[in-house]
Amino acid sequence: MIIPCIDLMGGKVVQLVQGRDKALEIDSAQTMLDRFSAFPQIQVIDLDAAKGTGSNNGLVEDLARKATCRVGGGVRTAERASELVRLGAHRVILGTSAFHKAGINRPLLREIAARVTPARIVIALDSKDGRIVVKGWQESTELEAARVIGELEPYCSGFLCTYVDKEGMMQGTDLEWFRGLRAATSHEITAAGGITTLEEIRALHAMNIHAALGMAIYTGRLHLGELAALSAGWGA
Repeated sequence: MIIPCIDLMGGKVVQLVQGRDKALEIDSAQTMLDRFSAFPQIQVIDLDAAKGTGSNNGLVEDLARKATCRVGGGVRTAERASELVRLGAHRVILGTSAFHKAGINRPLLREIAARVTPARIVIALDSKDGRIVVKGWQESTELEAARVIGELEPYCSGFLCTYVDKEGMMQGTDLEWFRGLRAATSHEITAAGGITTLEEIRALHAMNIHAALGMAIYTGRLHLGELAALSAGWGA
């Protein structure tokens, strides 16, 4: 499955390089939602909430009501996860809240899974320099994605795995890293971070890994018509 991304900051759609530097900005999230209408799912991330610098709640909720969205960014409590599902989110992405300094935040994951069911949960394993990063990729943990992914399976139905080292850089991604993750879990995996070519998307599909696309779409490197045709050909 090919999943276009809508990242929100300050009420606008943005694309960042390495989670820091703004590369582009679009005023209307609805415009992007309309452009992505041919795809079965959209990924919506509230970057302000993820970084703890604000929120785009109204916009997130509007998008979740209008399309089949997996929603993340700043989901810190079971109440918020449940609220997003109630408002229409197809699935909820947990990132920072899934971890603490000592490792996996099992009590919170159990609470959220009990509230919304593991089927509605995707856990983000965003990695940079080999370690899982949190708080909008601003802080590094001591955890490695491939080592903990199996322990997280009871709390979710899939993983969003971002190769942050290449995020937004239009230099390609690390297929071998994703291949290692694929070998470590039978759960659904969605890849993100640096995916730039149709060949990479096809290679990920051959591994049974979805592709979440941002910068390559927004800059026109990948064309929505071609991507929609590819997606339709896969039946997703």
